[in-house]
Formats: sequence, structure tokens, C-alpha cells
Amino acid sequence: MRTLICSICCLFLFALGVNAQNSPDCRSAIPVCADAPIISFADGGGDIDDFDPDVIRQTGCLEKGSVSSANIENNTSWYVFRAGTDGQVGFDIEALSDTAEWDFAVYGPDVDCGDISNGTAQPIRCNYEVNTTSFTGLGINPEDGRVGAPFVVGSQNTYDEYLDVIQGEIYFILINNFNTNFNGDPEPFSLTFTGQSVEDDQDTALDCTLRDEFLGLDIVACEGDPDIVLSALRSPAGPAIANVIWSVDYEDDGTIDQVLTGSGPSGAELVVTSPNSGRYFVEIQTTLATVITDDILITYYGIPVLDRVDILENNLSTEVDQNDIEIIVDGDGDYEYAINGGEFQDDTIFLDVPPGINTVIINDKNGCGTTEPIEFLVVGYPKFFTPNADGFHDAWNVQGIETLDAPVVFIFDRYGKLLKQIDDTTIGWDGTFNGRPMPSSDYWFRFEYGEDEQNDGIIVAKTLRKHFSLVR
Repeated sequence: MRTLICSICCLFLFALGVNAQNSPDCRSAIPVCADAPIISFADGGGDIDDFDPDVIRQTGCLEKGSVSSANIENNTSWYVFRAGTDGQVGFDIEALSDTAEWDFAVYGPDVDCGDISNGTAQPIRCNYEVNTTSFTGLGINPEDGRVGAPFVVGSQNTYDEYLDVIQGEIYFILINNFNTNFNGDPEPFSLTFTGQSVEDDQDTALDCTLRDEFLGLDIVACEGDPDIVLSALRSPAGPAIANVIWSVDYEDDGTIDQVLTGSGPSGAELVVTSPNSGRYFVEIQTTLATVITDDILITYYGIPVLDRVDILENNLSTEVDQNDIEIIVDGDGDYEYAINGGEFQDDTIFLDVPPGINTVIINDKNGCGTTEPIEFLVVGYPKFFTPNADGFHDAWNVQGIETLDAPVVFIFDRYGKLLKQIDDTTIGWDGTFNGRPMPSSDYWFRFEYGEDEQNDGIIVAKTLRKHFSLVR
């Protein structure tokens, strides 16, 4: 009976010409709660690619349902809800036209749109099966009573299992209309929440105060992304807007920097362009003489820029026997780092880095770009060399010796006999003495050089005595 009533309500609302809200982009997902059916439509793919095309084919039933390949980012709607209580939550998506065929995905708890886009966050529920009823969703199909089950390709069960939620958790819902990919027209649907939490208390099952955050959740964007449109029309005032005042705190330090001008009737929308990061505020004066406010933090990130590589320790020191470095980036993004083609890590510090020319790659974890390999030099000495003419480690020298002041290296055998003297103009020692190959053993060296330790133009003379191995 409830389903029938909801269907009638939906049609009645459409008959009255109520304008539904739709957000085709995850970053501007519409906050909703369970106190009434949501009437909307899907039309168009939005401004942002919410899915990495190289990743989406591993995203479960979104791409691998009954239809082997489909465009899931054409004619989409995004919603976000916050659990008001612990319990069970589901939903029914009902087609309000004969031509639509609805599919969905649910992400959470507590993920952000950037992680959805880069494939880090996988859907915890999704269904891309061919619909044989007017409904799809989580829980129980009200049309045929079929119970939701884990996804199985080709099952044609358009219902998945309920969500077990914890109070305060946030979830995103993607709703996609497959059929509109072919006829191009917007299609209406209704979204009704179900489950034990809703049955116990519809008013508290989902946290309706999330709708007071009508500008949406904080947005992380990339420099060069399409404009972000903030809309006052999603506020509880709806169209009852007399005036709108927009302002921005660019540094998010509690000080308003500028009052901005919106567009449209009474300035209801504000267009934010890249790369204008900041906390944006809206004050809505309604026709009922009330005031509604909200704010949202928008942060733009660009491709990472390497500032420098600091040498924390190197094996020319008498205290340590390894080279440790720290990567310093110009920017405040969420970065990860890899050197010499290795695995990425969050830590900016790398231990025991080989002496000589190395490379670092910096990746922005928000999906805003990855640098090309960037070379950096670590001055130090190799602990062994193998003069066997194979092209690898055939000569021994202090790597980066040419960057030091007046460097000279004296190489001795274990008895203190001088075998070779090299400097910054010498390729290195080839492991011979008077044309004869020296045996595998440990050899000592004394390294004398000058270094501007404080970058103040004062050269400090240094002497180092250590050993290395010749391996044949």
C-alpha cells in the first residue's frame, strides 16, 4: 500500500509542475533524508568525469551487468545522505515513465568524490541488471516481492541487500538511466527510503539536518576543472527567495575577503572558477522574512611541483653509513611519492637511497596530476663495485664529486699502499694497479673536499676516511 501511495504522490507532484533538483556530478550531490519521496529526473552527464575510464571496467556491476558495456555517466543523478540512527536502510527507485531503465551504485561509508573518481572507493552496492519491473533498489522489490541479494551477472534481480548503517555515516547514491542513452530525453523517477530504520522512525532514520548544508559537502577539485555552480535554490526556502548575499574567505582563516555577485533571479547561483580556493558563504533572505545560511569549502589542487630534495644524511658523514633524503613539494595537496621506479609511499622521507642520479615521481592523490620523473643528485660513495666490463659498476668514484669544492680521493689497500688518486675530472678507479687487476677485497679511501654547509659562501674543509669492496 505504501508503494502505491508514494506513486500517486509522485504523479500528483509532477502534475503540479514542481521543479525537481538534479545533480549529475558527485561533487555537488544533493543532500537528502527519508521524510518524503524524492522526485527528480536524470538528464546529461554533468561537468566532471566522476569515473576514471581505465578503472571503471573493474567497478563491479556498474560496467559488467547484463549489458556488457554501457556509458554509466550519461543521464545520472547524485545524492548524499547521513545516517540518523544505527540500523537498516534501503531504498526504492521507481520509474515514472515507460521508457526509463534505472541503475544505481552506493558508495560509503564516509568516502569522498575524489576517491570515487580515481577508483580508490569501490561501490558497496550496485545494480546494472536489465529491469523487468518498474523498480530497482536496496531491500525488497515492492512490485514482485523479490528480496535483494548480492550481485550476480545476468540474474536480472534489480534489488541488492539492505545497508547496515551506523549513526553519522555518510553515503553517496548514483542513479543512472540506461535507456536515455538512446533517446536523449530527461526521465523522471522517485527515490523512497525503506528499511527497519525508516519503519521505526522515518523522521530520524536519516539525518535531515544534512539538507541544511544545501551547498553540499566540501569540494576538492583540480585546477582547470569546469566551473562549480553553487545554488541557493536547494535551500529549505526553495524558490521563496527575496535576496541572496554571497561572500568568500579565500584563506579559510575566519576573515571574509570579498562580497560576491550571484546570477539569475535574486542572485540564486554563484559560479566558482578555478583556481579560486576558499570557504564560500551564502545568506538567503526569504519572502517569508527569514534568513537561511550555509557555507562550503572548495579547494583546488594542481599538478604537484617539486620544490627541492633535502639530503638529511649521507654516507660521507662519519655518523651514518647511508643516504637519507626528504622530498619537499611546493603545494598543500595530498601527495604520494616514488623514487627510481619503486612503489609509491605517503612518507616524504626515503632511507638508504643510492648515491648518484636518482628520480622521483610525485602523484596527487586527489587525481589532479602526476609529475614526470624528476632527477635529483645524492652525493655519496658506492659501497662496492664490480670491474668485470659488463657496463655496470665497472668503476668506483664518489658520485656527485663534481659538485664539491677541490675534491680529491686517495685509494689504499689494506696495508696502506696508495693505489690511485682521483678527482672531479677522473672517471674513477677501474680496480687496477700498474695495469694489473687487484683482487676482491676491502679497500680504504681518504676523501678531502670543501663544502658550503650553510649556503653562506663559506667553504668548510672536510676529510673522510672509509672503505668499500671490490667484487670480482
